[in-house]
Amino acid sequence: MSQPLAQPLSGIRVADFSHVMAGPFATHLLCLMGAEVIKIEPLKGDGFRNYGSNRDFDGMSPAFVAANVGKKSIALNLKDPADLEIARRIVGKSQVLVENYRPGVIDRLGLGYDAVRQFRPDIVFCSVSGYGQNSPQRNWPAIDNIVQATSGMMMLSGAEGEPPVRVGFPIVDTLTGQTAAVAILGALMQRERTGQGAYIDVSMLEASMAFMTSALTPYLVTGTALKRLGNTGYSELPTAGLFVARDGRHISLGVVQENQFVQLARLLGQDQWLADPRYATTDARRANFAAMVAELEAILVTRDAAEWERLLSEAGIPCGMVRRVDEAAQLCDPAALLDVHLPNVPISSHQGNGHVAVPNAGFRMTPGNPGTSQPPPVIDGNRDEILAWLDADD
Repeated sequence: MSQPLAQPLSGIRVADFSHVMAGPFATHLLCLMGAEVIKIEPLKGDGFRNYGSNRDFDGMSPAFVAANVGKKSIALNLKDPADLEIARRIVGKSQVLVENYRPGVIDRLGLGYDAVRQFRPDIVFCSVSGYGQNSPQRNWPAIDNIVQATSGMMMLSGAEGEPPVRVGFPIVDTLTGQTAAVAILGALMQRERTGQGAYIDVSMLEASMAFMTSALTPYLVTGTALKRLGNTGYSELPTAGLFVARDGRHISLGVVQENQFVQLARLLGQDQWLADPRYATTDARRANFAAMVAELEAILVTRDAAEWERLLSEAGIPCGMVRRVDEAAQLCDPAALLDVHLPNVPISSHQGNGHVAVPNAGFRMTPGNPGTSQPPPVIDGNRDEILAWLDADD
């Protein structure tokens, strides 16, 4: 099952024992960069295949599609000796193994790191879990919203005195998957130099804490926890926040640098702000937060949000209209999306013929641009191909 060497990870094969989102998102990114990902699923398939309330998409739920395009699937019962042997053979011909079982499960199945490196000593083996393989909380169950709670993330959004606020998408799953993908890339580069494999332990908690460095590091340095700022930016400035425009839509300002404030004052016809001791410096604007906000509110309510977005952005002043996801999708460059056929799902989409758009890897590169045109696999859909490949190489 060789592939042409066109993308950075072409020629790399990944034995993917992961399920749901964090692990599959890691292998998804590797797949978009050219790796061949063999998804080893339980006989009933990855539980994410039927995720959500729309039964029309069972087997190919949007959540599953989001992290599994371009992969190949074989369904195995790893407690069955014959199926376990197939899994071992796949691992033996792979450079990377990714799993996100509860800590200890992969070892009990006979496919832990120590067992695998006996027959594939240079394996890059990545374990993804909630709290890490050796932490006191290693056996605690964890999903995205749980780690949003335990990591402190929920207490960063919202304002002081308000209830905790969950980030509105599974951010912990995706940031953990991205962290795992970066670690795997580093291990592959290390193996190129040394010939040695590596064991990678990625926890959702530690990945989240690293991702939250702009909130965590100030506490570690000063000993004081960050205040909850609601819709005000990290700068704590009144010119970096949310405002209502004439049409009732919101705009977000991000005026945090002195030259930006000068441009804002002049564009709004408020040159007197530049000499006003209440607003002349960033510290003064913080000290007179409410007064500055009140002046901005009175002006920004005089035009529609889209007009402010255009006027301010064209003047070099950071401003964006708050959009729903469906509106943001229309703003997205089509080159940042993949056109993927969705097999065996009765779907009518704006593209027609069962095709859907899926976000690409989030970056572009020349040569070796990421992406795939291959669909997500049906359960066990590549069994014959995989078994034939294993037998042919024996």
